[in-house]
Amino acid sequence: MAFSIWLPFFLATVAISLSPGPGAMAAMGAGLNHGFRRGQAIAFGLALGVWTQLLVVGVGLGALLATSALAFAVLKWVGVAYLVWLGVQQWRSPAAPVSAPDGEGAAGTTRGQLVLRGWGVNALNPKGTVFLLAVMPQFLDPALPMGPQYAVIAATFGVVEFTVMTGYAALASRVLRLLRTPAQIRWMNRSFGGLFVAAGAFLALFKRGV
Repeated sequence: MAFSIWLPFFLATVAISLSPGPGAMAAMGAGLNHGFRRGQAIAFGLALGVWTQLLVVGVGLGALLATSALAFAVLKWVGVAYLVWLGVQQWRSPAAPVSAPDGEGAAGTTRGQLVLRGWGVNALNPKGTVFLLAVMPQFLDPALPMGPQYAVIAATFGVVEFTVMTGYAALASRVLRLLRTPAQIRWMNRSFGGLFVAAGAFLALFKRGV
């Protein structure tokens, strides 16, 4: 991939990753509730979710989701249910600030569970598939082998997503952890929980645009 093509794609992925959404909320929620060292694990899951979306589009399943009303509806409602479930979990998180150096976090959540949670947030969102179907072809040259181009796109998107989400987790663990009283933590958890439910509601209203 030529640098003149890669650079706009890189800038686009940075803008996409920085934009507020379920991924950013998941990263900040993990940083708030589990501290940076443990909460950062969710960034791996979010990057894996991006790669899953790229794989779906790359092997042609994205076109199926774009044209099959049933396939799209199934994925959409699974995504809606998952975001609402995350909202309920965040709402019910213990009202205790992170104080342990390793951030043991709520209910002994493991890094593996956080990775899986992050993967679900990005992989089960059909909006990501529709976006990639609309945008990614603009950066592909059909005269060149597709494999290396997809590899560059996957590496770029994955690294950018991981880096940005790590930043969100760090922000939450360093800044939001200054909220010390149970009332403050409860308010923050319920705010994040409400945002997840709202994201699920917006996804429920989302329709295919391709």
